[in-house]
Amino acid sequence: MNWWQRLKKNPLARFGAMILFVFYLSVIAADFVAPYDPYDSQPNGSLLPPTSIHWASGFHVYPTTQGDTNIETGERKLIIDSSQPTRLSLFVEGAEYQLFKLSMPLPPKWEEVTIFPGISLNRHLFGTVGEAKFNILGTDDQGRDQFSRLVHGGRISLFIGIFGIIISYPLGLLMGGISGYFGGVVDTIIMRLAEVLMTFPSIYLLAALSGILSPQLTSTQRFILIVVITAVISWAGLARVIRGQVLSIKEREFVQAAIAMGGKPLYIIIRHVLPQTASYVVISATLAIPSFIGAEAVLSLIGLGIQQPDPSWGNMLSLASNASILVLQPWLIWPPAILIILTVLSFNLLGDGLRDALDPRSLQR
Repeated sequence: MNWWQRLKKNPLARFGAMILFVFYLSVIAADFVAPYDPYDSQPNGSLLPPTSIHWASGFHVYPTTQGDTNIETGERKLIIDSSQPTRLSLFVEGAEYQLFKLSMPLPPKWEEVTIFPGISLNRHLFGTVGEAKFNILGTDDQGRDQFSRLVHGGRISLFIGIFGIIISYPLGLLMGGISGYFGGVVDTIIMRLAEVLMTFPSIYLLAALSGILSPQLTSTQRFILIVVITAVISWAGLARVIRGQVLSIKEREFVQAAIAMGGKPLYIIIRHVLPQTASYVVISATLAIPSFIGAEAVLSLIGLGIQQPDPSWGNMLSLASNASILVLQPWLIWPPAILIILTVLSFNLLGDGLRDALDPRSLQR
């Protein structure tokens, strides 16, 4: 029985993989899944609760706006126009967008580079046909649709871990491979550097660095800085583990044969030694991604990460610092919190499943 069969038979790993598949597919196709633009405000529509759905020869909603606020209790009166029922529908026409468009934002005065142009569409997964808006998770304090911001914000929160792994893991693999293969002075220098980096508390360091950054930085630039800083710190732990594995791998016969045939050290490390650590690297990467997601969420939560009006799950949670919103508008807090918890849990379940499936002792059973 191979590792793939073992992984598929693990119900928790399957659950984690399914949740992650749905999340990533949704945020990649955010323009299709989200019914509204995440930056558009609805007139007289701030802090609306989730829209109530009614049934009368089909699902429909009524136009809803905010009324007067009770000064003593802070509760808002809703004005519901029941004379204008608006039908709910799937695949509703809207503004044209590029499905799966992948672009790389560049500094000012440069043009945006489109890596994959996508397919032009003008329909959304669901929405209304008429005057009323369907805010499935309500609206925020600016009258913006919470569900649309949640889906678009997932692009930053979910992909920051992927980009972090792409930067930190090649660096950790290479440094750990060189350290373990050459040993001696090279090993001492690299390991002492790794130990110094591991002493830095990453969250506090990121908060300190983010606090001194220019407020003129865009969310894209902050996103890149968060990824790079987190990746530079996190490679050290991986390098130490890889170094320990390389110390034993380099004594094996196939490595000695490559040395005897005149292979260059760097070629032997990359071609013969590091591939032997693939099982550990896959498991470790799966379990490390949540740390990047958590770092972004914490920084955005305290106002040092992705800035408004750009959405991310972290800065959407920043509303929790307002006690009145926490009590009176809980629909603004629970969705991003639950998504972060589910994402971290899913990665951990998938990582644990991969660890069990790739365990050599399990494969021999």
